[in-house]
Amino acid sequence: MHCLKLGSRIGSALTAPLAALVLGAMTSTTLTVAAYAQQPVALASAEKPSTDDISAIFKDRPCVLTKALTQFDAPITRTAKRLNDHEPITIVAVGSSSTGGAGASSPAFSYPSRLERELRLKYPDAPITVINRGINGEDAADMMARLDDVLAPKPDLVIWQLGTNTVLRDGSIPATSDILQSGITRIKATGADVLLIDPQFSPSVNAKPAVHDMVAMIGLVAKQTHVPVFRRYVAMRHWHEDQSIPFDRFIIADGLHMNDWGYSCLARLLADDIATAVMRSRTVAGVKAQQ
Repeated sequence: MHCLKLGSRIGSALTAPLAALVLGAMTSTTLTVAAYAQQPVALASAEKPSTDDISAIFKDRPCVLTKALTQFDAPITRTAKRLNDHEPITIVAVGSSSTGGAGASSPAFSYPSRLERELRLKYPDAPITVINRGINGEDAADMMARLDDVLAPKPDLVIWQLGTNTVLRDGSIPATSDILQSGITRIKATGADVLLIDPQFSPSVNAKPAVHDMVAMIGLVAKQTHVPVFRRYVAMRHWHEDQSIPFDRFIIADGLHMNDWGYSCLARLLADDIATAVMRSRTVAGVKAQQ
């Protein structure tokens, strides 16, 4: 059920990652908008790990992170309740190319695909579906315009990745803040939880000083609206600066998109944070029951 939206002509002739990048280049109105539209297309790693063993990709480079770096500051109440009750869960991942999976060797290595597998391992008794609604090149306004489509599957959780393309295009952060707050309100009105993902830490993004303001704005809106944030920027900076992992071990040659290892580790850390939030909800429920 993973939905990477590509033009039918492109999709029939190209691999999913290549098509996603080409489509972004075709639809961009400014050459400086996305660095990846100007770069040679590079697939993820030359080695394609087996998708049968979800941990195989971490054989040479483990996926580890200090949990406190990305731990959620707000609950995912509906999601936690359904997982605790072993009920079916539908998650919709909305975003741009790093949600769609540009840079991965196949759609199976997009972060939504990997997240579904990670969560199914953690919750084998709860049917879990993660739907990929990532479209290359979009910003927050584009995503807001198709929010009805995002909400059509009646998700229990919407994971919203945003901010990178606005930073690359020198777009308005205050305008993005307004859109984000409106979008969160609309999603919450359906009863779904909201989880935000901020920009990636990568050479192309880091070249834009405004990325720090974008990361701060997303964190502030999350706090104001009581929704959690997966701090992707902090997690990836930790890989590079604290674990001394070279960029080319988790970022492809365009300096922007992740490779198979990067998406897989992102999904694993995100699944761990979701599981921690679910466990925390049990503790809170237990305390209330005793009162």
